[in-house]
Amino acid sequence: MQDLNDMRYFAEVAERGGFTAAARALGVPTSRLSRRIARLEAELGMRLLQRTTRKLSLTAAGEQYLRHCLAVRDQAEQAWAELAQVSAEPRGILRVVCPVTLAQTVVGPLLAEYLGRYPEVRLDLQVSNRVVDLVEEGVDIALRVRSELGDSGSEIAKWLGLSHALLVASPQRLDRDGRPREPADLAKMAAVGMSGIEGGIRLRFSGPDGERHAVTCRPACTADDLITLRFAILGGVGFGVLPDYMCHEDLAAGRLEHVLPGWSLPPGIVHAVYPSRRGMAPAPRAFLTFLGEKLADSADGSLPGISPLPERGGHGGQAPPVR
Repeated sequence: MQDLNDMRYFAEVAERGGFTAAARALGVPTSRLSRRIARLEAELGMRLLQRTTRKLSLTAAGEQYLRHCLAVRDQAEQAWAELAQVSAEPRGILRVVCPVTLAQTVVGPLLAEYLGRYPEVRLDLQVSNRVVDLVEEGVDIALRVRSELGDSGSEIAKWLGLSHALLVASPQRLDRDGRPREPADLAKMAAVGMSGIEGGIRLRFSGPDGERHAVTCRPACTADDLITLRFAILGGVGFGVLPDYMCHEDLAAGRLEHVLPGWSLPPGIVHAVYPSRRGMAPAPRAFLTFLGEKLADSADGSLPGISPLPERGGHGGQAPPVR
């Protein structure tokens, strides 16, 4: 097999225009470099360099071969740089954007452990439901929860788990409006939902026998924060969709009721987006690995509400985003 070092040597000689300059850059004797190039030409069975006493130039074969040598050299250097980054200790400023509810219920309890494990990292966590432009705003990682993943352009998405949603209401509101038996009954009832909706809250359900049903409900109240919506639901303003980990205690205590328990809503896909895998610094790489491990372990009850992703299958549906 051909020695890949010879390809690197040839690329340096061609780029620097001579053996002396290339030998100086590579830190090898000129005589040895000349012997290696001569051996390479003999192995290939063709001349790569046209030598004269005053000038060194590439043959047609040498120009073609140089393109491959440059690609091999550049990929090797990139691999070395990325490996060095992986092995380096995470340090520096890590800028992360996280939705409000996810930060307050899932991510927040993990921060002390992450920073304890990597004390050279300084975390700048922006808690916001706003969708940010990672490159323009200098953000390393944005955590998001959506019912489905659209095209994120040049951003890379790492799936972390699923957040399951429940349709809930206060007993008092259900006593007043009646308890729905099927999704179509919701259209006549007051609802609460996330801000930014137009023309009503649209919910998509999967039934006990696999049937699908969509319904549009009129909002009595909207807000861009799920904790605020939870208070509105508890107060009897209307029914609404909440992540299951936000309402387990209320359901157990009788403060809320599960509406249409035989019907399910699309789960929210918990994921992280970042600009590119190439050249990722150790701090964000370690944060993604840490978060993935912790959320994968959440089924033991140490963290609320995130379940592992299924190995196969899609996540269709258009339920409101669980933020």
